[in-house]
Amino acid sequence: MESNQVKVWDPLVRIFHWSLVLAFAAAYLTGEEWDDWEEVHEFAGYAAVGLILFRIVWGFVGSQYARFSDFLYGPKTVIEYLKSLLTTHPKHYLGHNPAGGWMVMLLLAGVLVTGVTGLKLLGLKEGEGPFAKLETPALVSVAHADRERDADEDEGQEQPAGMAANQDDVHFWKEIHETASNLTLALVIIHVLGVIVSSRLHRENLARAMVTGKKQLP
Repeated sequence: MESNQVKVWDPLVRIFHWSLVLAFAAAYLTGEEWDDWEEVHEFAGYAAVGLILFRIVWGFVGSQYARFSDFLYGPKTVIEYLKSLLTTHPKHYLGHNPAGGWMVMLLLAGVLVTGVTGLKLLGLKEGEGPFAKLETPALVSVAHADRERDADEDEGQEQPAGMAANQDDVHFWKEIHETASNLTLALVIIHVLGVIVSSRLHRENLARAMVTGKKQLP
């Protein structure tokens, strides 16, 4: 009933949530080496990083239920909440529950790492983005670069040590970028399953609440 509903999620939280869904989906689906979708992938990546930075700020200065202080609980509380899910009357929270709160933080971290490593790759490969002119130490030793050069010389192709080092840097950051994106996707799947389970246990539609901003009082 309308009289039993309370406003929980402010408009900025809701816009952030669904915008991040679109940005991550677009970035992930265009993440292969497809030149036709490269600009879409980059734009989605920038959007995702920007959204995460906004959410971090909003987590400190936003409305009550948007603040990290409202939904970040200690390990004991998280464990007690998870145990309560096995009972017929699990504890109800208007904002994020203890488990959901930490899932939010993991998702924020996952998207941020994915986005930042993507920007690092953009700087290394294309010379574009915020990391394009940022000098960072080579991630391979000079000896390793020399071995790469020697191998190329044996094949009749001389390659500067700096180029070998750059290629190894690209490989290093690409591995982190792809691993982070896949781990984040796994977190998204767990998050969706958690929303479904919590919705059934608490007899409320959590997805709809993120659209309307309203949740049912217990």
